[in-house]
Amino acid sequence: MLLSILRPLLARSKSRDQSSRQDGTPVSRLRFEKLNKDWNAEPNAPDPQISISGSDVLLTFFLNHQLFKQFDEEEIGIIRFTNCTSYRLGGTNDEGWYRGQCRYSKIAPEWGEFYEIHGDDPFRDSPTDWVQISSEKSASRHFLFYLRDHTCEAIADGCVLEDDPRNALLRVAGLRLRQDRTG
Repeated sequence: MLLSILRPLLARSKSRDQSSRQDGTPVSRLRFEKLNKDWNAEPNAPDPQISISGSDVLLTFFLNHQLFKQFDEEEIGIIRFTNCTSYRLGGTNDEGWYRGQCRYSKIAPEWGEFYEIHGDDPFRDSPTDWVQISSEKSASRHFLFYLRDHTCEAIADGCVLEDDPRNALLRVAGLRLRQDRTG
């Protein structure tokens, strides 16, 4: 009985970069590098859309104009995942994340951010809704963007801000996304 009382307390005291899955399987040390600074997706209705251009995947979404005043309402951001081998736009939402229903709920720093995940992740491919673009396994970087009612993930060589006149992220001086590390 004492163990059943202490188990939830012990689980909460784990560090942010270590965790176990609910089935008891340990998750290796993962590091979440935040890629969005001074911008984010619209928190209530980002309306994420995926399009494919050759071996690249483009994620288009509405920007948060309420928190980031450099954006106007209805402006969009576009991120290009270069040489993408697979992507998913899954259904894990903010409520599921806070309830621990996401495989990264207990280890990702914050909901609603854009990350690159570093480290050995044995559960990366556990969702069943991955869309394969290429059978080549050359892409090794894992990108994760938590949106209001979706989780976008991509396995790609890199990610860049799309060079598109509609992309408000390019218009605002000083906004950066870590550069593509291909080549």
